Amino acid sequence: MAVKIKLKRLGKIRNPQYRVVIADSRTARDGRAIEEIGLYHPKEEPSLIQINSERVQYWLGVGAQPTEPVLVLLKITGDWQKFKGLPGAEGTLRVAESKTSKLDNFAATVLAVADEPRTPTIKPKAEPKVEVTEAEVAAVEATEEAPAVEADVAEVAVTEEAPAVETAAEEAPVAEAAPAEEAPAEEAPVAEEAPAAEEAPAEEA
Repeated sequence: MAVKIKLKRLGKIRNPQYRVVIADSRTARDGRAIEEIGLYHPKEEPSLIQINSERVQYWLGVGAQPTEPVLVLLKITGDWQKFKGLPGAEGTLRVAESKTSKLDNFAATVLAVADEPRTPTIKPKAEPKVEVTEAEVAAVEATEEAPAVEADVAEVAVTEEAPAVETAAEEAPVAEAAPAEEAPAEEAPVAEEAPAAEEAPAEEA
């Protein structure tokens, strides 16, 4: 039976996570494994690679063959160089910086603020809500509408007085023009009687 050191895929669709396992070469990729000896999370920065060096050296010593992806991981951790006696056994593995816990951050913040003078924070009292009745709302609306009604009445009064002044101005020129037309009418008969008087002596002659 050929034993392989290979990767077993886990995780979500776009976030693969692998396990470094010892399994029979005839089993499926995610099938039954003899032993799990490491982790590989390629989506992290830097990638998480954790391999049990003692178990890898044991399985390599008994003839287990690593696949190409696992061989690359073993060269990064330095286990392959260590097994073959090559230089570079320290490997080139990058480790992410350790994150400080929330409790440590809280303790540091408390120490930084401890020496600062404390000022009491006084919150303003909330103003009581005033309930407005319907009668008060109607009274306010009536007072707002009253000036508008008075303005309308004043406009109507001005418009009613304006035509009266115009009619008086129109009647005055008519009264003055009437006597001027009657004067020529009285003079016309006097001009017609003069020829009649002149014709009478002609008949007597």
